[in-house]
Parts: sequence; structure tokens; C-alpha cells
Amino acid sequence: MSKILFVMTGVDHWTLADGTRHPTGFWAEEAVAPYRAFRAAGHDIVVATPGAVVPTVDRSSLAPEVNGGQEGADDIVNGLAAMTELQHPIALEAVDLDEYAAVFYPGGHGPMEDLAVDATSGRLLIDALGSGKPLGVVCHAPAALLAAVHEDGSNAFAGYEVAAFTNVEETQAGFADRAKWLLETRLVEAGVRVRAGEPWAPNVVVDRNLVTGQNPSSSAPAAVEVLKQLAD
Repeated sequence: MSKILFVMTGVDHWTLADGTRHPTGFWAEEAVAPYRAFRAAGHDIVVATPGAVVPTVDRSSLAPEVNGGQEGADDIVNGLAAMTELQHPIALEAVDLDEYAAVFYPGGHGPMEDLAVDATSGRLLIDALGSGKPLGVVCHAPAALLAAVHEDGSNAFAGYEVAAFTNVEETQAGFADRAKWLLETRLVEAGVRVRAGEPWAPNVVVDRNLVTGQNPSSSAPAAVEVLKQLAD
């Protein structure tokens, strides 16, 4: 079957407004749930990060309280262990979009630190959008859309409707008053139309070949929508 590219953060921290580094990385469910869906459908996965850095999982995302209990937490840990591709990423700079049927960006606070300002990722997003291939982006990963800027300064996703981690959710997570900037606010400023759903509930928005999810619980249904597009 075809290959799907996972573009993931390469950092293990998120710099807050006061300069402190909050330990983070990618959110486990947002990688594991889509990975399982894509692999079950017969697709191969290739992981790419800036500089081919092995991605760091946000340890908070492994806790029982965010995985429906200890059984769910154990399942997520086992899911990560099965993702052997995480240990052998390719460099984002070396990606050839023609080799992939779809592109998927898992979230976590990490993308707020690196992918939000990564020009290589920004060009890849522009190319993926223009290619018509399914492009899935979940939770905080829409921060990467902020780097998808044309030479005239306009954002390639301006006018697109998306789901992304909301200001309300960031407030409830305890980071809104500590962050340098808020994702929903920045996307709106860039001309992106954010369609916010209920906090923490699944919310997936499909606009042409762009599939976006609001939060961790949106990652599995977002993967389903990507698979639907691949089947068309």
C-alpha cells in the first residue's frame, strides 16, 4: 500500500511567556490513534522531524487521567512501543512529497515551539495543500500552519475552515495565561477560520483536502476522514 508521512515536533519543551521551559513534545494519543487506523488500512508510516530528531512524547499524555484510566494508559504506552518508526525519523528537509499519499501532523505543545516557525514545514504544507493529497492536522499541530506563508506574506490557509485547540481549552489546561501566544488567536489573525466545538469533545473539520481536529479526542476521527479521502 501507499505511504503516509507523519510530520512531528522535534522539541522536548515549550517556552512560556516568562522564559521557562515547559516539558512537552508530541501528544501520545494523537500519534497512536491515527497510526493504528492507517496501519490497519494497510498503509506504511514514515516519520519526519526537523533535523531527523527522534520525537519526544509529552509524559503528561501517558497519564491514566487523560487516557480514561490505567487500562487506557497502558494501551497508549503499548501503542507507542509498536510505533518503531518513531525511532528512525527522516529529516523534514529530505522529504519528497511525491512519495506519499497523505500527510499527517500529530499535535502536542511541541509544534508551538518549532513547527510554528519552521519554513521547511511551511513549504511542505503549502505543497501538500496544493497537491490535493489528504492533509491531516490535529490539536496544537495547526500551529504549523502559521509558517505556511507565501512570498507576499499571506498565509496559504487563509480562508480555510479548521478545527484547532481552542483558547477555552488552553485556559482549562492551565496555560492560557502563561503562553506567549494562543493558537486559536494566531490562526484567526492569519485569516484562518477556526470552527470551535465543545471543549475536549471530538470536533473534525474537513475543508477540501484539509482535515483538522480540535483536540486529542479528535485524532482518531480525523484519521478516519483522511482514510475516506484516500479511498475516493
